[in-house]
Amino acid sequence: MGLLDEFLKTRVWTEKLVDPLTTDDMVVQPASQVSPPKWHLAHSSWFFEHFILKAFVKEYKEYHPDFDYLFHSGLNGMGEGIPLEKRGTITRPDIKEVFFYRQHVSEAMSLFWEQLEKHTQSADIMKKIELGVQHEQHHQELLLADIKYILGNQFLHEPYVKKEAPDTGWYADKILGWNQVDKGMYTIGHENGGFCFDNERAAHNVSLQAFEMADRAIVNHEYLEFIEAGGYENFNLWLRDGWDWVKRTGAAVPMYWKKIDGKWQRYSLQGVIDVEENGPLLHVNYYEADAFARWKGARLPTEFEWEAAFQVNPDWMYSPVWEWCASAYLPYPGFKITQGALGEYKNRFMVGQMVLRGASLATPEGHWRPSYRSFLYPDAQWHFSGIRLVR
Repeated sequence: MGLLDEFLKTRVWTEKLVDPLTTDDMVVQPASQVSPPKWHLAHSSWFFEHFILKAFVKEYKEYHPDFDYLFHSGLNGMGEGIPLEKRGTITRPDIKEVFFYRQHVSEAMSLFWEQLEKHTQSADIMKKIELGVQHEQHHQELLLADIKYILGNQFLHEPYVKKEAPDTGWYADKILGWNQVDKGMYTIGHENGGFCFDNERAAHNVSLQAFEMADRAIVNHEYLEFIEAGGYENFNLWLRDGWDWVKRTGAAVPMYWKKIDGKWQRYSLQGVIDVEENGPLLHVNYYEADAFARWKGARLPTEFEWEAAFQVNPDWMYSPVWEWCASAYLPYPGFKITQGALGEYKNRFMVGQMVLRGASLATPEGHWRPSYRSFLYPDAQWHFSGIRLVR
């Protein structure tokens, strides 16, 4: 598939993701880490307008002079903007105009393609367009996580869709097994051709001791055993910050779980369903993942162990959830920040966050690669995050 086709496919899919939503669903922000769906739609258009159309197309007519302020993502290089926690205050433009904005940008991009081969900076522009496509695909998964949080915290708990949704459909009914990864030197990071984000570079060698990697992610019944054994009540299992989080929030189960009439249920994108015993565990944060690992007499993998295990056998590492790693999100040796405002997208978060590896059933097709590094604050539960163990 060519880059233009990928661009158009990505733009269409983002809009299909919000088809089931009402106008009111589009604008709410029930938590500071959750962006309104309307903001995702506008921001992913702003990216192409600002970094491609306004930068390289002389005849391009900006859609609205204030959209730079409203829809950039707090990049310092862009100056003042709407803070993350205030995105839900944007009632104008309304959702109808945001769709007009998307159409305006997509049409201008399609017209620009006809001139692109003759442009003196075509190679650089193509790289930025590919980055924009990957950026919008990244927002598609965030959009689903945010939609789930918005609907899952409504009193009615109505479904997003009535068919199989991205966070269901995978079951593991086999006993947890272990795969050996030998001691050795492994190359970590992106070193082949093809796209990657700057935080995946530079490829470098890491020496690892031998370890065993679990052959699948943890499933619900295994985590339920942790809950029923008093896992959330035993401070010995928790990191200091994690135990403070438990006491502060009163957490006792994964996000979206609730016991109703003696039966465990959870909110899924299909609405409220019974917790599937062999379904993948979802929506636990780093503190919960670490405490569970300690309770099992195991630990979480480092991101280097995770990538090394993939190199030994990719089949071991299929998972429907992002998997927490015991690695702080930091730059690799030889990391070079992308110049300009684009360099802030990954670099500015390299403090206080933990790495997740893999992908989830909500990750767009073709967006993932083994060197991909996702990252979240350790108390984050709303993403499609789960657990894999090592020992």
